[in-house]
Amino acid sequence: MSDEKNNLSIKKWAEDDRPREKLLQKGKLSLSDSELIAILIGSGSRNESAVELSKKILSSTQNNLSALGKLSITQLCKFKGIGPAKAVSIAAALELGRRRRLEEALEQKKITSSNSVFEIMQPVIGELGHEEFWIIYLSNNNKVIEQFQISKGGITGTLVDVRITLKKALEVGAVSLILVHNHPSGNLKASEADKQLTKKLKTAAESLDIKVLDHIIVTEKSYLSFADEGML
Repeated sequence: MSDEKNNLSIKKWAEDDRPREKLLQKGKLSLSDSELIAILIGSGSRNESAVELSKKILSSTQNNLSALGKLSITQLCKFKGIGPAKAVSIAAALELGRRRRLEEALEQKKITSSNSVFEIMQPVIGELGHEEFWIIYLSNNNKVIEQFQISKGGITGTLVDVRITLKKALEVGAVSLILVHNHPSGNLKASEADKQLTKKLKTAAESLDIKVLDHIIVTEKSYLSFADEGML
């Protein structure tokens, strides 16, 4: 792109180069991430176009949309040309994307593998900066009855009440359950506390004829399955 084009507003670009028109003429798949963000913010600054500003914002997160979604409104507003309104538009669009992914995963409803658990829970807890412990309650054909947050903790841990976990299982009529929690550090190694808790919950659940099918540790990009690793 020439310097002359960089200093022009999107309205003055050749029609083929305008993100909005490009989407209408060629479809949404023809647009780059920066062009899509440019549509959200509408305009750039005096010295750069909306697309160039969008490229700069994306570059700050190594072109990672997941990382971009973690930026606060304050952090987004540090870019020249981005005010609160534009920052909110970016944040809202990325949140919609996250929710869409969650809905698509939930449409499956049935747990068929450890990966299907990851697909459901990663959008919920995979990118958090603190630990959360969730229980997925299942019917006899492994269909999800309910996802339930049992506890919320700090950066390094969270507490789980076995009685509340099993009381909820009886209330919803679950015949099995899957334990899920996240590691904000990105470390996929199960701690000794993780192993002891799994054993404790499994023993308690068995006394009520409820099976613990798995314990999944979720990070932003991957997961560890106790069942897959033979740790149950």
